[in-house]
Amino acid sequence: MRSLLQTSSNPIIVKIVEPKKDGLAEVLIGALGLTGVLVLGAVVAALVFGGVLFWMRSRKPYDHYD
Repeated sequence: MRSLLQTSSNPIIVKIVEPKKDGLAEVLIGALGLTGVLVLGAVVAALVFGGVLFWMRSRKPYDHYD
């Protein structure tokens, strides 16, 4: 029973480090990073798709005349 009550002779030292303070801009960039990439990808895909549709339509004459 005596061995369970013995304490360690080595002290435990804990370093307390002050947290990094991020600015509002850094927090917003981090939060919107993935969303911004997805939105940018969607805009690029829409422009490419629209350009392909425009090119295809300009290559084919109209099917009807008035």
